[in-house]
Amino acid sequence: MDELWKTSDKPALEAFKCVLIPFTAPRYNNGVPFIIRDFQPDDFDTLWRIDQDCFPPGISYSRPELKAYMRSRGSFTLIAVNHATSNSSRSAAADSSVAGFIVAGADDRGWGHVITIDVVKAARRSGVGSLLLQAAEDRMGAAHGRKVELETAVDNVSALSFYKRHGYSVVRIYPGYYSNGVDALVLQKELVLK
Repeated sequence: MDELWKTSDKPALEAFKCVLIPFTAPRYNNGVPFIIRDFQPDDFDTLWRIDQDCFPPGISYSRPELKAYMRSRGSFTLIAVNHATSNSSRSAAADSSVAGFIVAGADDRGWGHVITIDVVKAARRSGVGSLLLQAAEDRMGAAHGRKVELETAVDNVSALSFYKRHGYSVVRIYPGYYSNGVDALVLQKELVLK
């Protein structure tokens, strides 16, 4: 199965490997610690099931679609796990503490793209999405990314609100973007180089 995840540009991305980042997300009652780690091939089935739970048919990805995005040139996948119950060396298949994941990437022209960000229902509104988005933006910035773009369904009000809180602005609409016919809003943000 490891062969499915090898691409010619992966060695170049090794310089941007994500380290484990302990983080206590602000929460209404108390903080919940999360760790961000890189995707491992054994994680795939867990992540695909999370995507199916997070999005309706026609917006959620099929297995081949999700796998293709995760394997595309310049892409990376980061996973948030609950620090209290995780073993950072284990994959999601052996670790039920996965709180969410993000698939994103950067190209050689300085553009980043968020493909999907998925957070399990029990972990929503705990800072997991913000943590994942920040980690992805940091990685894109480390790859000399200047701007990041993403799409969200026009009827996904919570996602639109989330992205606006994080500095994204609507720049255009793609009519009938999703396979169920729903239009997409394209949002964009300039990355601050550190």
